[in-house]
Parts: sequence; C-alpha cells; structure tokens
Amino acid sequence: MNTDEVDAGAEIDAIVARVGGWRAATLAELRRVILSSDSHIVEAIKWRKPSRPEGVATWMSDGNICMADLLKNAVRLTFPKGAQVDDPTKVFNTRLDSSTVRAVDFFENSRIDDDALRQLVRRAVALNR
Repeated sequence: MNTDEVDAGAEIDAIVARVGGWRAATLAELRRVILSSDSHIVEAIKWRKPSRPEGVATWMSDGNICMADLLKNAVRLTFPKGAQVDDPTKVFNTRLDSSTVRAVDFFENSRIDDDALRQLVRRAVALNR
C-alpha cells in the first residue's frame, strides 16, 4: 500500500466517523464488500470542493469503479460505467435511465447482499481492465 492509499483509507475512516449512525454502518459495510471483491482495488478521495471539503470516497482499479455519496436518507454507490455492467440480480435501483451511470441506494433498513454486490464490483473491475 502506498502513502496515498493509506491517507485515503484514513480519510474514509474519518468520513465514516463524522457521519455516524446507520449511514456510517452502511458505508463501512459497503466498503468492506468492495475491498474484498478484488485485491487490486484501491481507495481514493476525489471531487473535493467548498461544499464538500472531505471529498468523495472512491474505489478504483484501472479507473473508477464506484463512489459513495452520503445522502440525507440513503448511502448511494454510483458506478460511472454501470450501464455497461451486467446486473443479473438487479442490484442497481437508481439512475436506471442514464446511458452510462447506474447506482444503488441503500436506505436505513436495506439489507446488503454481499455476494451480489461483490459480483457487480468484479464485473465493473473487469470492464475497466
């Protein structure tokens, strides 16, 4: 792991700690599943701006795989190439009308299907490669 990866991991830890509650628990679980999907996935913080100085937690392998947005009532995982990713188990539940992007919203009582999400991430990694 290089210094940038360690720093990004620490910054994602800080985002989880800052948000707290069910959204923190959901983000931490999503992060665990994403990182367990492929040994080449690295974490990054992108898209810092004045309205979001902490940036956006992003997972990459030969390009962006997905990023997490903490919404008021959901944690959203956005896959920038999601429209090209096969989704036989119908994990994607939002942004379905986009020609490129697909996303998954996880709400307070949503159950995370680790295996289905892991397969989706693996397909996104394969597409990047």
